[in-house]
Amino acid sequence: MSETQPQLDRQQQPEPVGLALVGHGVVGGGVAKILTEQADLLRARTGLAFDLRHIVVRDVSKQRPFAGVPVTTNWRMAVEDPRVHVVIELVGGTTVARQVVEHALSLGKPVVTANKSLLAAHGPELFALARKHDTCIAFEASCGGGIPIIDALSRGLVANRIDALVGIVNGTCNVILTRMTKNGWSYADALKEAQKLGFAEADPTLDVSGRDAAQKLAVLAGLAFNVCVREADIHVEGIDTLQKTDIALAGELGYVIKLLAIAERAAGDKVALRVHPTLVHQDDVLAEVSGSFNAISVYGNAVGHTLFYGRGAGSMPTASAVVADLIGVALGTTPLQFKQLRVYPDSTQPANVLPVDDLQSRYYLRVTAKDAPGVMAQVTRILGDKSISLAAINQREANEGEMVPIVITTHLAKEGAMRQALKEIDALPNIQPATVCLRIVDQPKEFAGG
Repeated sequence: MSETQPQLDRQQQPEPVGLALVGHGVVGGGVAKILTEQADLLRARTGLAFDLRHIVVRDVSKQRPFAGVPVTTNWRMAVEDPRVHVVIELVGGTTVARQVVEHALSLGKPVVTANKSLLAAHGPELFALARKHDTCIAFEASCGGGIPIIDALSRGLVANRIDALVGIVNGTCNVILTRMTKNGWSYADALKEAQKLGFAEADPTLDVSGRDAAQKLAVLAGLAFNVCVREADIHVEGIDTLQKTDIALAGELGYVIKLLAIAERAAGDKVALRVHPTLVHQDDVLAEVSGSFNAISVYGNAVGHTLFYGRGAGSMPTASAVVADLIGVALGTTPLQFKQLRVYPDSTQPANVLPVDDLQSRYYLRVTAKDAPGVMAQVTRILGDKSISLAAINQREANEGEMVPIVITTHLAKEGAMRQALKEIDALPNIQPATVCLRIVDQPKEFAGG
């Protein structure tokens, strides 16, 4: 660097971009940290200066590490400050957060948010409001933490017809499943440790029920398939009823169980949308994703298979995505993209969702049956009557008359047919309900055979 460069920089001080940070929790703290500690780096790379004018919190009595920044509980005052040019919403939820976002947009101020719940529930209305007031919403941090998946779908892969999106998008569930798989723990033990280490909330329902993943899938699938997806469009099953027995048995078959969010293009211009525990082959790249990491496979007709991998949550990874959005807004690239692209939920048609009974998958079944003559014949007959073709049957030796687990894997079958078959199987006198049913997703063809 020449000796005159620092002087030149001082002579060209940019006009600061005024910010209101609404929410100073885990992610908000990370955003404030980056903006204050890396201000010189951001200015050197972008030519921008950011001025954090307000931090909105619930409790002003708590000590904050950022001296000189006004801290308030009055979000309305912060948003309405004429020196605030961009509002960062990190409150979460769909009540106060919605009020903050709507008010900022109505004032023509861009909003940066990490709130996938709000976007999944009210995305079309909020995007329309932004467009009405000639402003924009940036939401990279809403899905995948620090992984730039929103940018990839809306810009980097825009030349592709996306045929499928398959991902691990909830770090809490992945931590729990990793512990259950590697340590042989029960769900309850793995959850307890995840809570102790801060990976799971005291009330983990949103995560372990699969709803968090479904909300993220609603956002991601909408961009991928150029449709408007609501959370209610997605078939959802969580991991809270998963048993360590099935994780162990899946492992013996060469599979790892992951909570996957899946969106697939189906016949008749339909989209198949689902979140559920899934058997993934041990050779699949998704099987190697452990702990709090996320990974999202995207299949485009031109690019083929792409994989996006990284920290899916946490203070600094998510804050990284928030600040990237801030820069895009301040540079003017995000407003231009928002105005021009027709991929956002206010400018797309509602998704034509494939009915859940028409979903096709391979299946893993664990039937608990009495070791008696004719029992398996009854089970296989029921499956055959529903046009469900068997791939393999595994039964351990047992004494006659004992209840024994029988693991069955199938070829592709329809969900509706499988549900009917399970009802009939569980009604058999020598079967102990309920039969465990999990889906199997085969590895991508690119990885078959090494």
